[in-house]
Amino acid sequence: MSGTETEAATPPTPEQPPPRVFMVVVDESEEMRNALRFAYRRAQHTQGRVALLYVIEPVEFQHWLGVGRVMEEEARADAERRMQALAAEVFQQTGSMPIVHIREGDRAEELVKLLQEEGSASLLVLATAVGSNPGPLVTYLMSNFGRGVRTPITLVPGQLSEAEIDAVT
Repeated sequence: MSGTETEAATPPTPEQPPPRVFMVVVDESEEMRNALRFAYRRAQHTQGRVALLYVIEPVEFQHWLGVGRVMEEEARADAERRMQALAAEVFQQTGSMPIVHIREGDRAEELVKLLQEEGSASLLVLATAVGSNPGPLVTYLMSNFGRGVRTPITLVPGQLSEAEIDAVT
């Protein structure tokens, strides 16, 4: 169930290696901001790019088909607005438009599929949730690691401040 994919990576020239691509999964969590900051700071320092993945979770409302379709369209419009705002932020920070992926389905499964299909991601950047549970996506990836995914993962602690993230990037 693949959705919109835009701004494909520019193919490298023989004398120029491909840019490093730092993939961030976009959600509504506060810690996602830490992963995004880490990714665009690393992109700044390595002349790399940021890739953003937003997964629209399926609508469970099937009672009235028309209402379900309206809900899906609204979710899609919200996703596109969110990604435009984040893309503008990444561009402001890095001077390069991010690679944008919008998919529909289960977030963890779509992330794994994208990483398997797309060979351009150099590093998957996720932030851990504040507290004892690292978060559902981190937990899923750690328990299912190796399912054909060959992309290294960086976990950014969710409780880091912007200054602390800047110091390590």
